[in-house]
Amino acid sequence: MTLSAEQARQEGAFTHGAPGGPLWHFLRGFLKHPVMVGSVIPSSKILIEKMLDPVDWANTRLFVEYGPGVGTFTQHILDRLSPDATLLTLDTNPDFTAYLNGKFTDSRLEAVTGSAASVRKVMADRGFEHADYVLSGLPFSTLPPGVGPKIAEETAEALRPGGAFLVYQFSPKVRDYISPHFDRIDKGFEWINIPPATLFWAWKD
Repeated sequence: MTLSAEQARQEGAFTHGAPGGPLWHFLRGFLKHPVMVGSVIPSSKILIEKMLDPVDWANTRLFVEYGPGVGTFTQHILDRLSPDATLLTLDTNPDFTAYLNGKFTDSRLEAVTGSAASVRKVMADRGFEHADYVLSGLPFSTLPPGVGPKIAEETAEALRPGGAFLVYQFSPKVRDYISPHFDRIDKGFEWINIPPATLFWAWKD
């Protein structure tokens, strides 16, 4: 996940060190929970657009985002989401959840503190049976033992037929976690990101 210096300045992240700015929150979250944050720098706009390009927004009613951090993807998702759709974000770090709830006033956003490994329960508690798309930048290779496979399994069960698990990673090993649950996986790569990222679109046929 990457944010250029100019983008960060525009968002106020570098203003006098900007305590309370998005980059400050992101770095603090990384220091508090390093194994749960994929990078110390949020994602580039080019990566975001490529990752979200295959989404059928007109037929999306529930979009789920794992590990939203300071909302680098979140705003782009909301910009594309239908007026009657919902974006459900899941983060184990309550600081990020609080930041999102303070940053966004969009009623379509439900920012929740919780684990992606429990996504179906979180969805059910809010009246959703299936998600159309799930996005994740969680660092699967550094998650505690057993968590990565559980997230992949839960996500596959949570998605509707025709939906997809969108994953951006800095290690291609994530495919080992998702391939047992998805027969069709498209792969891409984005150099314009720090660090460069491997992209996966795993489809539930």
